Amino acid sequence: MEAQEEKEAQVAAWLKKIFGDHPIPQYEVNPRTTEILHHLAERNRVRDSDVYLVIEDLKQKASEYESEAKHLQDLLMESVNFSPANLSNTGSRYLNALVDSAVALETKDTSLASFFPAVNDLTSDLFRTKSKNEEIKLELTKLEKNLTATLVLEKCLREDLKKAELHLSTERAKVDNRLQNMDFLKAKSEEFRFGIRAAEEQLSARGMDASLSHQSLVALSEKLAELKQQTIPLKKKLDSYLDLMPNPSLAQVKIEEAKRELNTIEAELTKRVNMMEL
Repeated sequence: MEAQEEKEAQVAAWLKKIFGDHPIPQYEVNPRTTEILHHLAERNRVRDSDVYLVIEDLKQKASEYESEAKHLQDLLMESVNFSPANLSNTGSRYLNALVDSAVALETKDTSLASFFPAVNDLTSDLFRTKSKNEEIKLELTKLEKNLTATLVLEKCLREDLKKAELHLSTERAKVDNRLQNMDFLKAKSEEFRFGIRAAEEQLSARGMDASLSHQSLVALSEKLAELKQQTIPLKKKLDSYLDLMPNPSLAQVKIEEAKRELNTIEAELTKRVNMMEL
């Protein structure tokens, strides 16, 4: 229990330090939230400690650099009686440019032995960057070509799609028209069928011979066509007799028989035709 109260006190102190004069947001105080906030407070304390150590290290290095700079300046004054304050404006600019170059190249000093390797490294980096840029340019060129081809293909596909949609619309209109015609023809067919049936019923009621009905007439028509087909070989047979030069009396008998048979068939045909016309 005491450990929990101690954690809550540490969390409260940490939140007050974080928010300062601003009000601390309301939160539910329970073991879970206290544990989470205490963990955050500990991590923040460790981070602050690390940052403090880094700041102190940087301060110490800055102090060392200042001492080294003062030492070098004093050494320069003692050896050649030279001070940066005695330089002309041009000399000061050159000195500042030299210092800025050393800082940019990250050299340990301004000697030629430090500048040459740094410049060489920078030149190598420049060549590598140029080479990388050329590769990127080539890749971009390829991508542009592929993009152009893709756009052209997309345009063609869009045009083909429009044509297909137009063709589909036309075909759909044709199909709809045919369906309408089919529906119309079906309706007319049903109408004719009912009309024929009604007419046959009326004719039957008036005592019409059943052989004159539509179905009977169709059957007679088929029978007539069949009889016509049967007369064809008989006519051919008669023509063959007419072309022969046999015994005149025997030929005359055969001719008369064929004529009588033909007359019988023609009479039958005439009778059937007359019945159909009625």
